[in-house]
Amino acid sequence: MGTVYSSILPNHIEFIRKQRIFFVGSAPLLEDGHVNISPKGHDVMQIFSPTEVAYLDLTGSGNETSAHLKDNGRITFMFIAFEGPPMILRLYGKGKVILPGTPEWDDMSKHFDILPGTRQIIHVEIETVKTSCGFSVPFYSYNGERDTLQQWAANKSEEDLEEYRKKKNSISMDGIVTPIGDNITKSSC
Repeated sequence: MGTVYSSILPNHIEFIRKQRIFFVGSAPLLEDGHVNISPKGHDVMQIFSPTEVAYLDLTGSGNETSAHLKDNGRITFMFIAFEGPPMILRLYGKGKVILPGTPEWDDMSKHFDILPGTRQIIHVEIETVKTSCGFSVPFYSYNGERDTLQQWAANKSEEDLEEYRKKKNSISMDGIVTPIGDNITKSSC
């Protein structure tokens, strides 16, 4: 059944900071829309308070989380212990996208090491925290971060990345225009 909390406790923060990967889940309000689950690596998560977190989001082949946040704001994070004592920790909340070039970006981005290919920050107000046992989660060993995405982005110009995002990150697979898509539409008016 698990245990439910109204905020992130100090032992939760300690657990989150030890994890090398976390997962982000979101879905549109569309009845036949796709549920999205994205793995996130690198040290991109920041915890600002017991009810506020954000992560640096890197350019990828899709942008479903961004579209879903624009659509309804709902987001879930899942952290799993692959080493040490078993535990699964989920954070449920409402999120928003913060894009480069905005006053919010200027304020928020100073809390992150900006990595090649950074496209946005996902900022979330946490409403519920839930822990569960994780007794059936297997052990896995961490061997290091993949640097393929960062190398790919570092070899692109900012114009190349903007063109890629326009092509791949502007509209979700369910046809929802993302904040990046909105930003492109506004800048081309």
